[in-house]
Amino acid sequence: MTPPDASHNRWSDLDRPPLNATALRRGLLRPDTLWASLEVVESTGSTNTDLAERARAGAAAEGTVLVAEEQTAGRGRLERSWTAPPRSGLFFSVYLEPGDIPVERWGWVPLLAGVAAATGLAKSAGVDMSLKWPNDLLVTVEGEERKTGGILGEFAGDGIVVGLGINVSLRAGELPAPTAGSLALAGAVSTDRETLLRAVLRSMEHWYGAWKAADGDAAASGLQAAYAAGCATLDRTVRAELPGGASLVGEAVAIDGDGRLIVSTEDGLQQPVSAGDIVHLRGAAGGLT
Repeated sequence: MTPPDASHNRWSDLDRPPLNATALRRGLLRPDTLWASLEVVESTGSTNTDLAERARAGAAAEGTVLVAEEQTAGRGRLERSWTAPPRSGLFFSVYLEPGDIPVERWGWVPLLAGVAAATGLAKSAGVDMSLKWPNDLLVTVEGEERKTGGILGEFAGDGIVVGLGINVSLRAGELPAPTAGSLALAGAVSTDRETLLRAVLRSMEHWYGAWKAADGDAAASGLQAAYAAGCATLDRTVRAELPGGASLVGEAVAIDGDGRLIVSTEDGLQQPVSAGDIVHLRGAAGGLT
């Protein structure tokens, strides 16, 4: 008898058990919560693409959560790819409808997701987390800052889809780049993905509720201060690689009320950066990140 193909066996890696969708729904879906539905799929190209299509078709309610055990065409900012072995991380998207909150404040939603993920993972995984503006989650592996997660937000339908990809159990030989890391390599006390996902979603519900209650005012809700407190980009010399090919070098000094990074240049000017890639040149951790 020919043995089954291990690549198609959902239990082929016993260190990476599948998510229990029923248990997740039981723990997260209640009448008084933000989360309205939760679906776990075995594999998809991108949870953000799938959920955005549903939202545009009017087939997604606020609080919809779509989780994939594997993404084959995961997307980061600037259409970069995001790949990882099946069940090695958390790959999910949520759909939110900020409603009457001014659209110019919706840019805070991906930053809110970063604060929620960092605080939720710090508590549940026992790992120090930090944020790299605007959308990266950092951990420390062997004394070096490493990216362990990314966040992507995009408008869809009457709201915004926010996707998160978080490396949980990736081993050193599985990392996609030398600058990547995982919760396991950072010494996490738990890599149970159900525990981690529940913690992140509950944290997101808390911060989203506070932000909405303050009419999207990041300062009044405490979101702006929380992001700044956890942001590894601040107080460092950075290079901002801007759309169109220009760049800006200076010290990252603040996150303003619109979620922009304020960079102080050598000539004393303070320039707001609303979009671009940030390279950490020097700072408390040292080295390029």
